[in-house]
Amino acid sequence: MSLVNFTSFDFDQLFAMGDDTNPLMMLVWILPIFFFVFYGQRIQLYVTSGEIKKGISKLDGFRNESRDELINYVKNNLKPVDDPVQKIDRFIDYFTIMPVDMDPNGIVDKVRHIVRSREDYTREHVRSISPQMSDIELTKVQTLLEIASSLQMIYKIINHMYLTAKKQNNYPLILPLQMILPFIMEQSEAMKEAIPVFKKGQPVGDGIGPMVVGKMMLKNQKETVAFQTVLVKSEFEGRKLFLLKAEGPGSTVGRPADGLEKIVSENKIDAIIMVDAALKMEGEDSAAVARGFGAAIGGIGTEKFEIEAIATSKNIPIFSIVVKQSVKEAITLMTKEIADKADDVRTQVYEMIQENTTQGQSIAIIGVGNTAGVPQ
Repeated sequence: MSLVNFTSFDFDQLFAMGDDTNPLMMLVWILPIFFFVFYGQRIQLYVTSGEIKKGISKLDGFRNESRDELINYVKNNLKPVDDPVQKIDRFIDYFTIMPVDMDPNGIVDKVRHIVRSREDYTREHVRSISPQMSDIELTKVQTLLEIASSLQMIYKIINHMYLTAKKQNNYPLILPLQMILPFIMEQSEAMKEAIPVFKKGQPVGDGIGPMVVGKMMLKNQKETVAFQTVLVKSEFEGRKLFLLKAEGPGSTVGRPADGLEKIVSENKIDAIIMVDAALKMEGEDSAAVARGFGAAIGGIGTEKFEIEAIATSKNIPIFSIVVKQSVKEAITLMTKEIADKADDVRTQVYEMIQENTTQGQSIAIIGVGNTAGVPQ
C-alpha cells in the first residue's frame, strides 16, 4: 500500500502558475473566486430562503389547522347561538400591548392588570358564543383559542421577518431567523399536537404539579380560595398542611399567588413547597425529579413575583420539586413515565416537610401547572 507523501506537493503545478500555464485554466480557477466574492452572500440567501420557506409553509398549515379544529369543536359540541366563525376569527387576531417599562416601578401590577383584563374579556366573549356551556368547556375553548392565536402570531412574525430580509436581499437579517427557526418549529408542532389533548380534557405533562397535590387532597374538604383555585387543609406528623392547586379538571392554572396571599394573611406559614414541571436540558432524562430553592413557576412572571414578595415579606423559605420534561412533553398528553412519578414526588414532598420543618409548624404546598384532566 502506498502512502501519500504530503511533503512533495508542487504548488506551482497545483495552482497551474508555471511558465507554461494555460490562460484558460487560470480563468477556470479565478472566475469562481470572483463569482463567490461578489455573489456568495446572495447564493447563501437563496439556499437559506428555501429552508425557511418550508418552515413558514408548515407554520401556515399549523395555524389553519388550529383554527379549523377550534371552529369544528365549537360547532359540534357547544350548540352556538349563531355562526361562530366570524367571532372566533376576531378573537384569534386579538393582540396584547404590554405597558411601557421605561419606569419599572409598578410594572408588575400593570402587566397583571392587562393580562387579567384580557382573560376576563376572552372568557365573557367565549361564553357569549354558547351561553349554556359549562365552566369546564369554557376553559377548554379558552385554551384552544390561546393555541390558535399563538400559532397565528408566530406565523405572522416569522413570515414578516422572512419577507423583509428577502425584499432587501439582506443575508445578515435572515441569519437570526435561520438560527431560531428550529426552536420555533419545535414549539409550534408541540402546540398543534396539544389541540386534541385539550379537546378531550386529558392531562398534559405540565399538569404533574397539580396531579401530585391533587392526590394529597383526595378525601378532604375543598374550598375555593381564589379564582379557579382550591385549598385543602390537612395534617401530617403534627404539622398543618395548606394544599393549593388550580381547580380541575378544567384547563386552567388558577391564581396560586392570590391563594397563597389569603392563606398567609390568616395563618402563620413556616415554609412553602412548590411542585412544578420544568424544561429538561438536552441530555437529561425525561421525568427526572430534582429539588431546589425558590419559586418554581413559569408564565409571564407576575405570579412568581407575587409569591416571592409574600415569602420575602414574611421571611418564609421556598422549596421546590420539579419533574423534568421537554417542551413537547409539557403541553401534550402526559406520558406514562411522567405520570408514574406522581407517587414518588408526593413521597419526596413529605420527606422535604420532615427535613425542613418541625411539629407544630404550618406548610403551604402548591401544585403549579395546567390542571386539565386532573381533579382533586
